[in-house]
Amino acid sequence: MEHATRQKKDIADVGVIHGRFQILHNDHLKYLMAGKEKCRHLVVGITNPDPMLTREENIAPERSGPKGNPLTYYERQLLIRAAFKEYGFALEDFSIVPFPVNFPDMYQYYVPMDALFFLTIYDDWGKRKQKYFSDMGLNIHVLWEIPPEEKGISSSDIRSNIAKDLPWRHLVPSSVAELLLLWNIPGRIKSTHSNNS
Repeated sequence: MEHATRQKKDIADVGVIHGRFQILHNDHLKYLMAGKEKCRHLVVGITNPDPMLTREENIAPERSGPKGNPLTYYERQLLIRAAFKEYGFALEDFSIVPFPVNFPDMYQYYVPMDALFFLTIYDDWGKRKQKYFSDMGLNIHVLWEIPPEEKGISSSDIRSNIAKDLPWRHLVPSSVAELLLLWNIPGRIKSTHSNNS
């Protein structure tokens, strides 16, 4: 009984997790669930929600341009909701909000600042975000820190596969694949890649 009580104390009331989710894939779901296991309510912050709330970072310039951001905020939150529904997650346990990760002074307008902020670190960009959070005095929990070659599925690889007509549907939840096809996102990605190649 003491062990169960101690476990409950380790769970935060509210956690904040973030990502671009360009495109939401199977490893994103593992990441989101790792955060949800540590809190009662998970706020999912979608970064780069629009061009005004996107800033180029010199250590990760590919994350800010049109080629790296083919989906709108609205589309991405629908994809997250669809995946949660597909896997039977209780939607009331989640909130989905814009999260301007490059603008720390604006966090307070989008997420609860007293929440537990989850982070994964693969590279210098992950360390930069950790510094943003630390400088803001946020309560941080690093879910895992591993080298980039061990990261697993990458949205950029999925977008590249789509642009090259290579297989990609097995890398995303089936509900996500269905919506991407319904919205002709592969056509948009191919167009963006050809315009930026």
